[in-house]
Amino acid sequence: MTDAKKPLKIVVMERNTLGTDVSVEMFSEFGEVVTYPLSDPAENAARIKDADIVVVNKIPMNEELLRDASKLKLICLTATGTNNVDFAYTNARGITVCNIKGYSTDSVVQHTFALLFYVYEKLAYYDSFVKSGEYAANDVFSHFTVPFHELSGKTWGIIGLGAIGTKVGEIAEAFGCKVIYYSTSGNHHTDRFPERSLFELLSESDIVSVHCPLTPATRNLIGAEQLRAMKSDAILLNLGRGPIIDESALAEALANEEIGGAGLDVLVKEPMDPNCPLAVISDSKRLIITPHIAWATVEARTRCAEETAANIRAFLEGKPRNVVTQ
Repeated sequence: MTDAKKPLKIVVMERNTLGTDVSVEMFSEFGEVVTYPLSDPAENAARIKDADIVVVNKIPMNEELLRDASKLKLICLTATGTNNVDFAYTNARGITVCNIKGYSTDSVVQHTFALLFYVYEKLAYYDSFVKSGEYAANDVFSHFTVPFHELSGKTWGIIGLGAIGTKVGEIAEAFGCKVIYYSTSGNHHTDRFPERSLFELLSESDIVSVHCPLTPATRNLIGAEQLRAMKSDAILLNLGRGPIIDESALAEALANEEIGGAGLDVLVKEPMDPNCPLAVISDSKRLIITPHIAWATVEARTRCAEETAANIRAFLEGKPRNVVTQ
């Protein structure tokens, strides 16, 4: 525990990942706050050398970065994921690591349906039809050249039944969908929805949404073989992590019309690699990619900052919360 009589130094790395419209002024109640807008690998170690607390998102927290940060006692992750932390090292050093949970559930669930409806109702086509002037020149009050369907009566398959997946399932049911799920860890089971194997889920579902974390077991979970198991008009949504889906296989499946479409908020490399296989798919009726924004409503980013401050406060009061050790 830090001696309360000594001024604390809190270093906020990657400040811009929270958005400049969200305040971090609440951190000032705990001591001196120094912020850096973005990561600079050549400077990161020097920036935290005399820090007591580091607030960080994606920067690897490992021995190379932390070895000279002799005062460091707390790492606050402004995220749920912890794959950027070398826990063997932080645990050996006695550095407490805290993450935040649940802050973005509503935001991600909302974006799941935004991606779905953009592709499912062919909104890119119909928006273009109106804005191009074609609708004004039309001789019929309506226009439905590109068919689309109701959700009611369709089967929605959820991969990863945590808080987000469960809420997506509940809302899908409200639209009249039958909801089924596959547990990637094998640890989440519920009577709320029927459970399926992965291939059963893929073959039965009209919509498949991915909400699981990236683990060795889920990396490339959906590849060419799995995509071939899906219905030819099925929609695939990825709100988990990019490497869960083989991007080359998905690009080929979309190009060959083996599935109906896809909506992605995450990619293997972020920002997007210019050579990403999906970059060649220009048909917005079949593919929408958003730049990892599902979590990023103003409300969710504000909760992120507030929860981080709560983690710092709890640690300083000797009652750490949201501590992760592996």
